[in-house]
Amino acid sequence: MELRKEYDLICVGAGIMSATLALLVKQLKPDLNVLIVERLDKVAQESSAAWNNAGTGHSALCELNYTPEENGHISIKKAIDICTQFEISKQYWSYLVDKGLIKNPSSFINPVPHHSWVKGKENADYLEKRYKAFKEHFMFNTIEFTRETNKMKQWFPLMMHERTNDEVMAASRIDRGTEMNYGSLTEQLFAILEKEYDTKVLFNTEVEDIDPDHDEDWLLKMENLTTGKKSTLDAQHVFIGAGGGSLLLLQKVEIEEKDGYGGFPVSGEWLVCKNRDIIEQHNAKVYSKAGIGDPPMSVPHLDTRFINGKRELLFGPFAGFSPKFLKEGSYMDLLKSINFDNIPAMWGVFWHNLPLTKYLIEQVAMSFEDRMKSLRTFVKDAKNEDWEILVAGQRVQTIKKDEFEGGSLEFGTQLVSSKDGKITCLLGASPGASTSVKIMLEVLEKAFPEIMSTENGKALLNEMVPFYTKEVTQDLFDECLQRSNEILKLNRDLINT
Repeated sequence: MELRKEYDLICVGAGIMSATLALLVKQLKPDLNVLIVERLDKVAQESSAAWNNAGTGHSALCELNYTPEENGHISIKKAIDICTQFEISKQYWSYLVDKGLIKNPSSFINPVPHHSWVKGKENADYLEKRYKAFKEHFMFNTIEFTRETNKMKQWFPLMMHERTNDEVMAASRIDRGTEMNYGSLTEQLFAILEKEYDTKVLFNTEVEDIDPDHDEDWLLKMENLTTGKKSTLDAQHVFIGAGGGSLLLLQKVEIEEKDGYGGFPVSGEWLVCKNRDIIEQHNAKVYSKAGIGDPPMSVPHLDTRFINGKRELLFGPFAGFSPKFLKEGSYMDLLKSINFDNIPAMWGVFWHNLPLTKYLIEQVAMSFEDRMKSLRTFVKDAKNEDWEILVAGQRVQTIKKDEFEGGSLEFGTQLVSSKDGKITCLLGASPGASTSVKIMLEVLEKAFPEIMSTENGKALLNEMVPFYTKEVTQDLFDECLQRSNEILKLNRDLINT
């Protein structure tokens, strides 16, 4: 057993969340001792990897599940919240670029217009109502709307092949949308941590348990997966940001706040275009509506991506089922996660979400031709030989106790924290990485309120993220948007890239 060493903060998992939290902590108080522990041999290999997520800068510009229709009225409250959080992320990334810590912003963020596209009169009417609601708010007032086929041909020509004017369709567009490579961003954040702050990642190491230790510290029990050697570390604060693996570790932590949480694993697949000529015909992210009874995570989209320096084209996602909680996880993960505390919640979610079970069974049963048929609702003349299936990341949808139904299935992110803020765990997925900075600021507020409240801390946070603790007015929004777009080089046209 190795000698124990004490840290101010240990982050479990080397993804976008841990990278963001560790860097914020070191920038606010450089003398704090921080360590990241990762079970794989590289950073950003699970949920943060480019091929494992949608890559959309989730700012609610095109995702229709953030703007539900309620009694004939379109609610944009959640869209405003998501948009604000993504702009906070952009402000922080702009700060890193402006300080020279990240040299080339196009390595992780690029301008790609965001579109919503629907078929049928009822859906078209809904989209027009959404457009009118968006047009009245300063965050979305550059939105465009059309029912005209010719206009859609300008926006996303690939999707208009073989379309006729008698098809009932509608689309909206916001130019300032972005495409994100969270894997590249995560790698660069860890590079800053190592170069500027001498903060390391302990690779090939699995945290097996976290127990209370003396003086309100936490004791992490670990195993080196290469050598089998056991070790322990002390930490005053622990952040569990291990993607799908977070739940299993949280369940071992002795805090009452963890009780009742469960997880439902969902795997994903993309159709990826192999034909470069087709890829060059599409410069857009186009989101549609989920099918009737389908979950929000099933929203189909045809996306331009920039991965490893190349432009790509993806369609999906297609859901699948695997009992693993991580892509590199164990087939026993789901079984291990079921315990006495969460059985009522797990059963409640199953019983009250039978359509989700039906949806997953149908998705798992889909053949390649079935997937191509779905693609052809977007690209009518899509040919089988131009596309292939790629397995995406593993997601664990959070299940929590519900007073009335036993349990509820959560489709967003969930922050679980001890009362004293000494241990925090992030569960869930979408919109996830897009709102990483806002979520990690919440962790800081719980774990390190003393460094957030100093005059130096307040001033630095105001420089990093001007939206932080402020009311977002139109003037402030416009000013910060213009600045971040200039620094991140988002005011350029990539149609001919």
